[in-house]
Amino acid sequence: MYSNRDYLKHGLLLFLTLIATTLAGGEWLYGRSVLSDEKPLTWEYFLLSFQFSVPFLGILFVHEMGHLFTSIYHKVRSSLPFFIPAWLGFIGAPSIGTFGAVIQMKSQVGSRKKFFDIGVAGPLAGFVVALAVLVYGFTTLPEASYIYEIHPEYADPTYNKEADEDVMDIQLGYNLLFWIMKETLADPERMPEMAEVIHYPYLFAGYLALFFTALNLLPIGQLDGGHVVFGILPKRHKELSLLAYTLFLFFAGLGVISPYEDLNYLIFALPLYIGFLYICFRKAGISNTNQWIIALGMAAIQYTLVSFYPDIQGYSGWLLFAFLIGRVLGINHPEVPDGRPLDQNRKILGWIAIVIFILCFIPKPFMIE
Repeated sequence: MYSNRDYLKHGLLLFLTLIATTLAGGEWLYGRSVLSDEKPLTWEYFLLSFQFSVPFLGILFVHEMGHLFTSIYHKVRSSLPFFIPAWLGFIGAPSIGTFGAVIQMKSQVGSRKKFFDIGVAGPLAGFVVALAVLVYGFTTLPEASYIYEIHPEYADPTYNKEADEDVMDIQLGYNLLFWIMKETLADPERMPEMAEVIHYPYLFAGYLALFFTALNLLPIGQLDGGHVVFGILPKRHKELSLLAYTLFLFFAGLGVISPYEDLNYLIFALPLYIGFLYICFRKAGISNTNQWIIALGMAAIQYTLVSFYPDIQGYSGWLLFAFLIGRVLGINHPEVPDGRPLDQNRKILGWIAIVIFILCFIPKPFMIE
């Protein structure tokens, strides 16, 4: 089914992604980089960084294998997983070492059941492994003094982190599952603040895995969550996909335009932002007039909300992903020749996947100051 060349190509990408995530892990866990003279990533710390890269990449690998094996089971031709290495340390930018992984379908998926099975298998498989990694991470937290090995300055009672201009403060946001596990499994005296979770390899790997799981389970278009909604709600998937995408884009852009900004900025930014919203809906399967109505209406509502609630803020970090969904992946799901409804067991599995999405979704995953 796959040639030696396929195995070599995809295996090389997996190996490069493992190296890239290990390099990124060294930066997050220990503040060490292969390009730093002051705090270099020595061989010792490189090996320690596998504590992050192996579980993190392992979860992504299991996720993709879930898709692949289900595709093989349903006799749907697909590629091996393409892992995308993305270490950005060479330009001094933070990264997690990868943009994720994808599988390319090479033959038509002819039934609603097959789409559902292939779509739901990956997130469920990856979620189970992520849950195990997080349970291990929360129940084996090191002593509270561990953080002083990473940040010895914290041991100084006079040290003021907020006043340290050389420190980039990265705050991780909560999701329901991470918060529940913290409250039920972690020793409160050892549990780090969310800004320090990046130094705990299993917690950080599990956190990122939940982040990717939620992204894939967004109930939009041809994302895994879109396949789930297409399966369990066949008569409403178009409307639900459009609604979910609109709400996602609305939250992403909330606060981008504000009456409290400089007038010159608004004159320049407002038309660009409205144009951006319009472009995002170009593949939504709605009329040109409705695209403009949604774009203008969304911008007006966002502007009004900020007028009444100046502190309200969405998460602009989602805007790029929302753009990619709207312009590349598409908001609509393709129809199939065999549109028979799913059996009851699959419907239950679909609702479980939706619950997992709710548990895993992180409204503001990475807040950098």
